[in-house]
Amino acid sequence: MKQEIIWDIAHLAHVEMLTPKLEESTHFFTDIMGMSVSDVKGDSVYLRAYDDYEHHTLKLTASKKPGMRHFAWRAKSEQALQRRVLAIKKTNYAIGWNEGDLGHGPAFQYTSPDGHLTEIYFETTKYKSGKQDTSALKNTASKFPARGINVRRIDHLNLFAKDVRAFRNFQLENLGGLLTETILDNLSDQNPKAVWFAVNSKSYDLAVTEDHTGMTGRFHHVTYATNSREEVLIAADICLENGIYIETGPHKHTIQQTFFLYVYEPGGNRVEIANTTARLIVDPDYETVVWTQEERKKGQAWGLPTVPTFHTRGTPMAEEIK
Repeated sequence: MKQEIIWDIAHLAHVEMLTPKLEESTHFFTDIMGMSVSDVKGDSVYLRAYDDYEHHTLKLTASKKPGMRHFAWRAKSEQALQRRVLAIKKTNYAIGWNEGDLGHGPAFQYTSPDGHLTEIYFETTKYKSGKQDTSALKNTASKFPARGINVRRIDHLNLFAKDVRAFRNFQLENLGGLLTETILDNLSDQNPKAVWFAVNSKSYDLAVTEDHTGMTGRFHHVTYATNSREEVLIAADICLENGIYIETGPHKHTIQQTFFLYVYEPGGNRVEIANTTARLIVDPDYETVVWTQEERKKGQAWGLPTVPTFHTRGTPMAEEIK
């Protein structure tokens, strides 16, 4: 009998990104990406895209090295939060409650099996637009910025992990969601090399791929969504004109069919600008799409082959850890 899916998480809430160049990284996300600053506290800048409904979806924090300090889930309700906390407390990865941060209430912290610091909360501050940024459309969180790439919302997060199987099992058993796609070594040994998790009708909010360096707890990228594929093409021009390093794209992923562009922000972290097309997961009997390593060797749906750094470069970098 198929195990019942847990649907207690609403969505990816925010990512705290570490940067050794806080001012330059802030400029990138505001003037190039088109995001807005919600607040500043100490060595951290809080930002959101124009249709993000929460106080922030990105927290930039000054640090000697790039990377991710933590990421957060928002639960669907206070009851859902307590159910997930109870489940996590039964594992070896629970840390405990904190008082929250700007924009959200108390959060329960834990680590992934690979060491990624994570938190989950429910109580949140919804963004209130003012005279300068209220949209003419009442169903949009704030006005279209008409600045830079004009990203609309946070879309998903990608992490590296040394043990993808352990991450997959922990996520599905304790946080829930649906495994929408996976890459296996081969169909006989069921050893996952990459996994994609959906916690709502989107095709995924979190992806986890094998870290070929053998390191643990590294950050791969955070993704912000545009309204169309054409805007991803324009984003490439904007990055080119502003000296932003383009790693790969624009192309179309085979897995999840995302139209993508990968760049590095000034602090050294990878950022994806993407249009996730109209693909949603609404099938109540959906079965995980399985790809083999052999099938993935064919590359992306179309466009140039994936560059080698995409599979090896994460933050912090290997040379920074040594």
